[in-house]
This record gives sequence, structure tokens and C-alpha cells, in this order.
Amino acid sequence: MNPLAVELNDQIKASNPYVLDMLSDLGKNLFFPKGILTQSAEAKEKAHKFNATIGIATENGGPMYLQCIQDKLPGFEPKDIYPYAPPAGKPELRALWREKMLRENPSLQGKHFSNPIVTNALTHGLSIVGDMFVGAGDHLVLPEMLWGNYNLTFGVCNGGVVKKYKTFTEAGGFNVDAFKQCLKETAAEKGKAVVILNFPNNPSGYTPTVAEGDGLVAAIKEVAEEGCNIVAITDDAYFGLFYEESLKESLYGKLANLHERVLAIKLDGATKEEFVWGFRTGFITFAAGSSEPQAELLTALEKKTMGLIRAKISNCPHPSQTFVIEALKSPDFLTQKEEKFQTMKGRALKTKEVLSGDKYTAAWNYYPFNSGYFMCLQLKRVDAEQLRVHLLDKYGVGAISIGKTDLRIAFSCIAEEDILELFELIFQAEQDLA
Repeated sequence: MNPLAVELNDQIKASNPYVLDMLSDLGKNLFFPKGILTQSAEAKEKAHKFNATIGIATENGGPMYLQCIQDKLPGFEPKDIYPYAPPAGKPELRALWREKMLRENPSLQGKHFSNPIVTNALTHGLSIVGDMFVGAGDHLVLPEMLWGNYNLTFGVCNGGVVKKYKTFTEAGGFNVDAFKQCLKETAAEKGKAVVILNFPNNPSGYTPTVAEGDGLVAAIKEVAEEGCNIVAITDDAYFGLFYEESLKESLYGKLANLHERVLAIKLDGATKEEFVWGFRTGFITFAAGSSEPQAELLTALEKKTMGLIRAKISNCPHPSQTFVIEALKSPDFLTQKEEKFQTMKGRALKTKEVLSGDKYTAAWNYYPFNSGYFMCLQLKRVDAEQLRVHLLDKYGVGAISIGKTDLRIAFSCIAEEDILELFELIFQAEQDLA
């Protein structure tokens, strides 16, 4: 093992040995090299004559660039577009995102957590978590209604085993008891569990109530107190899109500093929160279990994360980080974001209104939804994949089939005035097959 990795592991062990045990073999071996990037950073501070370190081309005291590209980006300085961004992301962006997290998550006030580290959007953050904390045979606790890419990221790539629990109760609430039972079974079998809490949920579009959220946190704490090491991940891809009665902040705030055996990790990003999907700008933020500051532990986890970013993608795109910084600093940012939120809320409520009558009851039920981009129909008479193909071939309507019975509808991309027609076409296609 590299001496730098040993040093980081010793820092983690001294602060919280349970976190060291949570790391995968790869996680234990990770470190940030004292190589080109470190030497270049030193040169940036001290090389007042010539700086012949970093591998970019320069001219006229700045980065070299093609004018045909710069002509399309006249509002941005070349220095904020073309050079490499730091491995952990631009410091200004990290600081702004941390401020945003504190503003939007009141339960984070007074908690100890790391600076957000920039990732190449949220899927990259999931991959980082998988590489650092999921080893072959480790169990992941997830609801039956889950984003299918988890299987690829954690199962195929990391060898993790997904343990599912029933998502909803018969009464239509989030199934906290099923979650707790699944977590306890994993704890008894493995002594370690990786929990992913994805709210608003993809594919169901559901966010728990405050009471349900408190129940999830209480279950995690109880199992940790019984001796299980828990990596608690909040996948907050659709954060902020809460339309009805539900939690209005991430559970990360309540998981942070919850217990010595709980490492809370927040994954979020500008991708969907700020409607910039193609920018691929996300964040990963760590919060250790202790209520006391654990700067060495958080620094060690940051360096391991930076090492992984360096190894896999070197660093994240610079232009998109600059664009997000400018958005967060704009005086119009909150107003414009609220306008888009109201548009999304209108589509969600219109969907619920269309589905509220008795017309479709013979064809389907729908799962609870109150947030995010999606909702799911639970079909009663036809196969979901057959309906998906028939909808596409005969009516030119696209939807996503999940298993035998579930059809996911992204109301996020349907204008409010078109939602009734959408479900009428789905109903007609269902009748064709039924």
C-alpha cells in the first residue's frame, strides 16, 4: 500500500475507526498523489519568472484558445473557461454550494461536514461512493422502486448486492417498517450496510412526510447503536422539487453527526436543480458521525475522493463550473428558479387531477407521488412492456416500462395543457391490449 494511503487511513482510524472499516479495499488504497498537480500548485504561488509545470498552452499571459470558440462565449474570461479546474472543483463554486446547502437545509445548521467536492454530475458521485465504500458482497439497502442504474453502478461495477424492501405501505405511505427490517437483516448478516435514500424518488416521484423521514433516520440510528456500520447516502438529484406535503429538505441534515457508526454522504448537483442537465456538475459532501469537529477525517476522505477523481477523469469540466457560479451569484437566480418550479408543480398537480376520477380505475392504479419529475402507473390488465411498445408504435407516445406492471411517466417534459391528452392516449392503448 502506498505510504500516502497508509497516512490517510491512519488519520481516519485515529478520528473514527468505524469509517475505516466502511471503506472498500479500493477505498483503503486511495490517496492523492504528490505529483504534477501538487508541484504545479506550488509553482502557481511562487514561480514569478516562468511557470513551466502544468500541461496547457499559454500566450499573452493567459491560456491559448481558438477565437472561433471564444466568439461564442464573449461573456466569460478565457481564464475561467479553458484551463484545467482543480481536482476538487473551483473553490468559489464549492463555497457557494455549501452556502446554498445551509440555506435550503435548516437541519444542517451547527453540523460538521466537509466542503462539497465537485463531481461530473450525480452519477459520477454514485460511482465514487461505490468505488470507495462498496466491495464485493457488500449489501445495499434500496426500495423496490429504484433507479435501475444503481444495479449497474453498485452491482456490476462494484460487486455489491442490492437488498430490496417494499416501497409503499397498503395505505400509501413510505414503508418505514420494511426499510427498518431490511436494514436489520443486512446488519445481522454483514455488520455493514450501504443505504441509499433517493428523494424525490426516481421512478415514483415520492418524497416522505416529515414523520416518515424521522422514522427512517431513527431506524438508521437504532441499527447503528446495535453495532452496524452504515454508509447513509442521500441521492438528492431532484432536490427542491417538492410540490405537496412532504419533507422540504434533504435527510442529510438529520443524518449528519447522527452516530459514530454512521457516515452520511450527500450527492446532489446543479444538473436538475438548476435545469442544466448537460453541464454535468454535481457534488459529494461527507459528514462524519461525531458531533465534534473531525477535520482530519473529513480531509482524509476528501483526499481519497480527489485521488479517485484524478485516477478516473483527472478533473471535472471547467466551463460548466463557471456557468453555475455565475448563476448562483445572479440577482435573478431565485426568481427565475421559482418560475420554473411553479411550472413543474403545475404539471404534477394537473397529472394528479387527471388521474383522480374513476375513468381509469379498471386499467390502473397510480403510486403516491408529490415531487420530482415522475410518477408511475400500476397496470392491472396488461403487461407494461407490451403497453410501452404499443404506445410507441401506434400512438407515438413514449414511456418507460419497469417490470411487469409499472409504467413510468415523466410529467416533467409534458406541457400542462397536454397532460390530459397524454393519459387519454395511454388509456386507449391499454384498452387496445386489454
